[in-house]
Amino acid sequence: MIVVTGATGNVGRPLVDALAAAGERVTAVSRHPAPVPAGVRHRRADLADPDALRPLLDGADALYVLVSGAGAHVDGDALLDAAKAGGVRRVVLQSSQAVGTRPGAPSHAPLAALEDALRGSDLEWTVLRPGGFASNAFAWAESVRARRAVVAPFGDVALPVVDPLDIAAVAAAVLRGTGHGGRVYELTGPEPIDPRGQAAAVGAAIGEPVEFVEQPPDEARALMLGFMPAPVAEGTLAILGAPTPAERRVSPDVEDVLGRPGLPFARWAARNAAAFR
Repeated sequence: MIVVTGATGNVGRPLVDALAAAGERVTAVSRHPAPVPAGVRHRRADLADPDALRPLLDGADALYVLVSGAGAHVDGDALLDAAKAGGVRRVVLQSSQAVGTRPGAPSHAPLAALEDALRGSDLEWTVLRPGGFASNAFAWAESVRARRAVVAPFGDVALPVVDPLDIAAVAAAVLRGTGHGGRVYELTGPEPIDPRGQAAAVGAAIGEPVEFVEQPPDEARALMLGFMPAPVAEGTLAILGAPTPAERRVSPDVEDVLGRPGLPFARWAARNAAAFR
């Protein structure tokens, strides 16, 4: 059995679907109720409460760890102890590219601690480090629907954002396959694209032009602070505005694992066009 935490999000939901379609026994875990495919067991639990998670791990072979936010409230050692007690032998952690590209950054220190705990365990482990998500563009849905406009900072800074479907596909391959133990995979899209280009791709997907409006960084910071801790907001703005060469790089890992290139942002926009109409 494979236990998938964070099972209702942009990665967890397609991961559960892929595993179920492949005939795996799956327990989908999330903090809130959600529909799941036929044959999948859904349970409510929070990774911040390993004792509540412990009975859900009994009889599991593998665990996908997907934490909300930057993982600040998850005790990695307690979580892994619960996994081992349930019989888990393989753990796949969804971390972040910034753990590798910005070592020591406060914004991603909790995820770095989770990676360290996993490496220090006697479990078979794999770490996935995705870069920026294509699905972050959902934040523009309201302004596109209302005004056919995208408001964002750093309009001409291009990054190879990754489609969550590719993260889920890599996760499914790693959970079901062999030869991935002790590996760290950096997951990006197949090409860099800046916010201005993303706005144009959304416009193409809905069949109407979408204006790009450059947002001052201070204004973006103030909005971010409304729903994320200050260190995470600062870390996010640093990546968006002044990415390192490693963060601009297209990683080969999606294609190496899946045998195909990653999905471009335009494909994500076309698949999710209804959200912007």
